[in-house]
Amino acid sequence: MKRILIFITVITALAFTDSFVGSTSVIIAPNSKLLINVKTNVNSFKCQYDILKLNKPIPIFFKNHGKKISFEKATLILDNVNFDCGGPGINNDFKELLKTKTYPKIFINLREINKDQNNEGLIHALVNLEIAGVTKSYTVPVELKDEGTLSIKGVLALNIRDFNLEPPKKALGLIVVKDVIEINFELAVKKS
Repeated sequence: MKRILIFITVITALAFTDSFVGSTSVIIAPNSKLLINVKTNVNSFKCQYDILKLNKPIPIFFKNHGKKISFEKATLILDNVNFDCGGPGINNDFKELLKTKTYPKIFINLREINKDQNNEGLIHALVNLEIAGVTKSYTVPVELKDEGTLSIKGVLALNIRDFNLEPPKKALGLIVVKDVIEINFELAVKKS
């Protein structure tokens, strides 16, 4: 899931720096971070995506329409097994939550980005997120900074029930995962 935000942010940032219609590809640097924050009625935990698994260039095809950029075939595919929640038991629970045996991958399709009228360091990315065979659309606010390498930062909160996922219960129902999870991403990206 978190991987989704990385892809969106990278594509968005690079597309705005190119003032022409066309294509490019990007690489996500190893110092990037993608975390899913999960809360229960007792505590919270984080699932971190293994950024080193994102070592292949991501192709991007886009069209500039003035203040917005639309994308075609800009899809990022994340393997559920690349999330680490801190231990084998909780990793298995997380994979079970995502229905990994039936749906081993998360698909993130970037559809368009729009510049924020009031803040030139902010964009809004429209993405389709597919988890466990269910696709939902989200508009994600993304902060951009050019510090030699493009820095992309943002947060997406989503309800897991929107994807027909049932929050797991542990200890005979005494520990229950809350419906809303938060995806935090801080990506360093560059053209490949």
